[in-house]
Amino acid sequence: MTRATATRAGSALAAVGRLAAVDDVEYGARFLGSLTLHEGRDPALLRHWAATAAEFGAALAPAATPAAFRIVERGDGLERGLLARYTSKPPTVELYTDSVDAAERLVAAYGWREWFPAGSVRAAALAHETVHERLHHGPERTMLKEALGHTALRLGRLRVLAHVAGAEELAAHSYAQSVCGLGRSPLLLSAALAASAAPAREK
Repeated sequence: MTRATATRAGSALAAVGRLAAVDDVEYGARFLGSLTLHEGRDPALLRHWAATAAEFGAALAPAATPAAFRIVERGDGLERGLLARYTSKPPTVELYTDSVDAAERLVAAYGWREWFPAGSVRAAALAHETVHERLHHGPERTMLKEALGHTALRLGRLRVLAHVAGAEELAAHSYAQSVCGLGRSPLLLSAALAASAAPAREK
């Protein structure tokens, strides 16, 4: 490892350690703001949407039975920047075991075990994807749009609600936090993984 690489790695580790000071709603707003469709939007609006999506996800009833999808384990999540991914045809969850293991190591290294008990990263990743499945197939997609209240078109009494890009992702994170009993949103883990992976991407 060169001195420059070591310096970048040290800086990334320090950045990961500071992440816990940012609250979950702010992470949600930053996530929305990183999306091209939300460039230039009022930060207060993004924070409102983030908070609304989080509240919606936390209020979803836990699934009574496991979602009807198969689970495929893969080992290339870190290079993809993913913990898990839902695809609808056929209903499948790709679970990236290298990312899950890396997240567990970060939890242990930074003393976040109180927020993320051992084994909870995998459970949260699967719970997260059940919400994507529900929002893809069920009426809750429309319910989320109604909660967010983003108007695409208004003609007299006619009001067409718009999709808020990224809101389903935040709702899924919040649902996972709720049903898995986590002290913080899995968004923190996503941010930590991205920060810790930065030096590797810069090589």
